[in-house]
Amino acid sequence: MNRKFIYIGCTVFAMSLFHAGSIQAQEENKDSLVNVAFGTVAQKDLTHAISTVNTSELTKKVNSSSSLVGLESLIGGYTGSIWGQEALILVDGVPRSASNVRASEVENISVMKDAAAVVLYGSRAAKGVILITTKRGKNEPMHIDVRGNAGINVPKSYPKYLDSDCYMTLYNEACRNDGLSEKYNTSDIYNTAMGANPYRYPNIDFYSSDYLRKAYYNADMTGEVYGGNERTHYYLNFGMDYSNDLLKYGESKNAYNMRFNVRGNVDMTLASWLKATTNAAIVYTNQYAGRGNFWGVASTLRPNWFAPLLPIDMMDTNVSQIQEYIANSNHLIDGKYLLGGTSSDMTNPFADLLAAGYVKEKARMFMFDVSLAADLGSLLKGLTFKTSYSVDYTSYYSEAFKETYAVYEPTWAQVNGKDMIVALKKHNEDKKDPNEYIGKSTYDQTMTFSAQFDYARTFEKFHNVAATFMGWGYQTQKSADENHESSDYHRTSNVNLGLRASYNYNHKYYIDFNGAVIHSAKLPEGKRNAFSPAVTLGWRISKEKFMENVDFINDLKVTASYAKLHQDLDISNYYLYKGTFSKEGYYVQWHDGTAGGWTPVSKRGDNPNLDFITRKEFRAGIDATLFNRLLRLNANYFKQDTKGLLTQGASFIHPAYFALGSNSSFMPWINYNEDRRSGFDFSLSANKKFGDFNVTLGFNGMVYSSEALRRDELYDEDYQFRKGRALDASYGYVCEGFFQDQTDIDNHARQTFGTVKPGDLKYKDINEDGVIDNKDQIELGKNGWAAPPFSFGLNLTVKWKNFSLFAMGSGQTGAIDYKSSSYYWNRGTSKFSEIVWGRWTEETKDVATYPRLTTTNGDNNYRNSTFWTYKRNYFRLNQAQLTYDFPENTFKGTFIRGLSVYCGGNNLLTISKERKHLELSTGSPQCRNFYAGFKAAF
Repeated sequence: MNRKFIYIGCTVFAMSLFHAGSIQAQEENKDSLVNVAFGTVAQKDLTHAISTVNTSELTKKVNSSSSLVGLESLIGGYTGSIWGQEALILVDGVPRSASNVRASEVENISVMKDAAAVVLYGSRAAKGVILITTKRGKNEPMHIDVRGNAGINVPKSYPKYLDSDCYMTLYNEACRNDGLSEKYNTSDIYNTAMGANPYRYPNIDFYSSDYLRKAYYNADMTGEVYGGNERTHYYLNFGMDYSNDLLKYGESKNAYNMRFNVRGNVDMTLASWLKATTNAAIVYTNQYAGRGNFWGVASTLRPNWFAPLLPIDMMDTNVSQIQEYIANSNHLIDGKYLLGGTSSDMTNPFADLLAAGYVKEKARMFMFDVSLAADLGSLLKGLTFKTSYSVDYTSYYSEAFKETYAVYEPTWAQVNGKDMIVALKKHNEDKKDPNEYIGKSTYDQTMTFSAQFDYARTFEKFHNVAATFMGWGYQTQKSADENHESSDYHRTSNVNLGLRASYNYNHKYYIDFNGAVIHSAKLPEGKRNAFSPAVTLGWRISKEKFMENVDFINDLKVTASYAKLHQDLDISNYYLYKGTFSKEGYYVQWHDGTAGGWTPVSKRGDNPNLDFITRKEFRAGIDATLFNRLLRLNANYFKQDTKGLLTQGASFIHPAYFALGSNSSFMPWINYNEDRRSGFDFSLSANKKFGDFNVTLGFNGMVYSSEALRRDELYDEDYQFRKGRALDASYGYVCEGFFQDQTDIDNHARQTFGTVKPGDLKYKDINEDGVIDNKDQIELGKNGWAAPPFSFGLNLTVKWKNFSLFAMGSGQTGAIDYKSSSYYWNRGTSKFSEIVWGRWTEETKDVATYPRLTTTNGDNNYRNSTFWTYKRNYFRLNQAQLTYDFPENTFKGTFIRGLSVYCGGNNLLTISKERKHLELSTGSPQCRNFYAGFKAAF
């Protein structure tokens, strides 16, 4: 049935592309309309907290493939989430990934922040919505736009690890600190430092030019064809992106990432009262990569551990076993080397890239929409009807070639004064498989349906009335092959009915009501339906008589809304209201002692009253245009309480005997916990012309806070309770420096994190009970994982004659984090970074910046504490671009309508006290992107 819809839709789409007609052009200027839930509203009549980005105009001055380009720099309250919560992303009203749409396809984006704005979308949209609207054709002759870009990506920095000789020297020190014998002798350390024989005394540098390019490149090309007439509008977008890889070793020399997309949007007038819209998009992505986790191992594998390659010309020709290995190896690298390894390292990233094979990842996405819109004015003036259906398919699979390979562990000796491999120990076997095979495969399907009646009338010139009655639902099914992950037993579903009624008097006084009846199969019968209402008021103060003489205010509007949304997003699974049993809970010994058996036990209790989680929200906003339209301001205050979050009540709600042990419980899930999020967001822009210069400056931001209002929790100390603290509060120990000697340790509270020696971190005994344990953790600051205490964005446009400069950036202040990656927490036998040069020793105890070295996991030192804390304050220049638009008369008399050339960069600059840390990655490095391109119109 689904395929049938696709075939019909594709047929309609194909026929309409060649149809010489178009839907009626919109009567209102597109720029004055804002896309809202299931409709549009004139910008001046917008009463909800909805911010918009005209992506079509933005991409004229900045190049990007991301459909969400610029949001953090242009919209207050957006930090990757909306007001600290993850939003539902809709593309043309359908739940889709933003990555499936390129910026060149997008007309505009509406970021719907307040609850009243999203209530019609039901439960799944209760944390905000990002509505991406793609481009459509126009009532004009056919136009063709072509854009091409090429860029290079240069790593910002690489982690700095110690060379082999330094590592061995300091590891010997770690051994001495732990009372162990030194692992490495002075001869090996000396020969390694002198570079005597890199195969016998290896010094692996993952970040050398032997394995990495100085930069990798990317390129993309986009074509757009659009136009139409009174009967049909059409828009066609096709594009391709290609990039290679920073790795250049082995199979990664051929690595690439390629994407190809085609989109077609068609609007048709079938009759004077009936219009149809068809959208179809196809996205192909292909990736090719060598095997192995190069970047992951680069941060852990010791530089001296083994040589990745063993030269054949340094192997004893008189040892028959060695010669047999050489003769029978399937992986004689360049005819000169065998693969090195050890019994505990039978695979390594170098051997993987050279011998293990490759993986081709392929994804295919198909997105299809069809809708009908009918003008029912002949039945009732102002009445229209619209219905839409969409179906998306995404399939992913990998084609792979994999070989098992042998590695060899050498025994070195001096033969006639030369280093020689006199014995090899073989680990694993060479097994050649000449065939590709299908690896992991997944399949997703999303179907969406909506229908709505709209009514809009103006009575007696000043009374503007509008209403919408709608139904909307979608369902997503995820499937996967059983060898890699399981398929979803239940589909992700959302279904709701909605009603919107709005009235304004002369665009001065506004009242809106939005309500939705929602349904959730995650809840027990009798609790599956709920009603979510929202009321919004607005007042355009600037139209009042007492404002007539206030010259500096061009427009001033204040709004306020209250909403109560019900949602099941925070109900993690189905049937949580139902008790469950396990058939193998406890092993019970029979009374006679000769036998026993497993007995069933309860795993969870019943709760027939499990209910929705609610979002209760108050918001107040202001929109103003000031000083002869020099300044534009939009700001919102919000306070939202999330109630009924789930817990099992194990701390104090239910008696302890409800939990019979780690393997048995009668505790049900209940609605109990409560959260609060509040804050203030703003967007301010100014535009001024100075002679030939036209300057636009935008500044936006958000002040954000959160609080746990209610928690099922029980602690021994008052300062440990999470209630009353921020949701992103980060807890750790207060570090008081290093233990200087054994007396210092003896006189301090006993620390319970393993053996403590001089040079280890000393923690404060918060509760003064003489023991340092988890009771001594306190709040150290806000982590900002949802949104930092203050976030902000800047954007600047400067135009001079035919030149334009655009720049945008974003930043934050007030959050903390920890330097806790493997680069800082050098555990056990992992490699040492340069940070350990500041280690504590008897000689450096007064100036040490790092704990003593140890061969253990360092359980005492490597814990979140003030020692590792840093302030995550920064500003990033995300993108800058200089564009030159050739004068219109340059190509007069030719088929070229316009031409622009530009150059720019992404991820260019970080301003922060912790810049080096923020730009450091122990995995794949952060890169600056520099690009140049053109855009031509025909």
